Amino acid sequence: MIKITIEADSTEEALKQMKSFLGGEIHERWGEYTLRFDNAIGKGCIRCISFDWGVSLFELNSIFFEDILFIDPHKNANPIHFTYCSHGCYKHRFENQEEFQTIGQYHSSIIVAEDNIKHYTLLPKATHIIFNNIRIIRTEFLKKRNNQLSELTENLYRVFVDESNETTYAYYSPIHLRMEDHVKSLRDLKAEGMTRILQIEGKVYQLLAMHIARHDKHENNHPIPNTLLKNELKVISKFANKILKDPSVNYKLDQLSKDSGLSQAKLQEGFKFLYAKTVTEYIRHVRLEAARDLMNTTDLNISQIVYTIGFTSRSYFSKIFRDKYNMTPHAFKKQVIVLDDDNEIRD
Repeated sequence: MIKITIEADSTEEALKQMKSFLGGEIHERWGEYTLRFDNAIGKGCIRCISFDWGVSLFELNSIFFEDILFIDPHKNANPIHFTYCSHGCYKHRFENQEEFQTIGQYHSSIIVAEDNIKHYTLLPKATHIIFNNIRIIRTEFLKKRNNQLSELTENLYRVFVDESNETTYAYYSPIHLRMEDHVKSLRDLKAEGMTRILQIEGKVYQLLAMHIARHDKHENNHPIPNTLLKNELKVISKFANKILKDPSVNYKLDQLSKDSGLSQAKLQEGFKFLYAKTVTEYIRHVRLEAARDLMNTTDLNISQIVYTIGFTSRSYFSKIFRDKYNMTPHAFKKQVIVLDDDNEIRD
């Protein structure tokens, strides 16, 4: 086992300390730091970025060939950690505990330790691990105007306003697969420069809102769907991606049920849970988004687009397109043409 003690105050300094153990090279671009390594210890990348008001993002996507134990004494700063595991698993415990708590795939946690209580985070060997950690330093965050802390539940409010670092708190969420879509979109960002930084910051705050909303549901005893097993949710996610990649197929609920091995009721419940839509609503949404993309990127006319994405009625397509985007397909297509012409004139 390799033990790595992190005594830095900032995520950037923490990354430099990790490099001294893991090797590799650190690259910085637009305030985003990335450590890449490929050696006998492990292979992967770790990236981090800090924002105003004490908020920072830390992401790990790696596989290690030995157990790695991160020890965080948080000497000068005692942040709240909002963490989500996208792949594999890792383990966490406080210094004064004997047993580790396992955070598995699609599970999240909210963790903070009082002064003089260290964090122990264990990354098991031979496991591809992807996790996302948002860190909030409370003394900085409390300076943020309009932070709306009064809206939090009692337990989380007490954690946020504890400037004396007297509270140890841990919340481990049930499976939260919907968050994975947002975490993945954060990992897959292609923008550069200021646009990239602003998009990352916006998504970080969106993830924080999701963490807090899930915690609030738990604290207020609101039901969190749990009739679906993790493997069933994975199957549903797989079929949703299949629809996304090829919306033109004539999908039928009964055939999707047979192909997935799940009942129609399970499919409906899963799509509602993951995408806030029924199966039919999800298919329609994907097709409309595909139609809009084709209008933006191709010279196909409306009729060609209708049949390309799997609709059989142009009038029905026009109706639901107008309902969703508040304009007819013809008006949208005309708008795209005008924008293209303006761009050509500027060029």
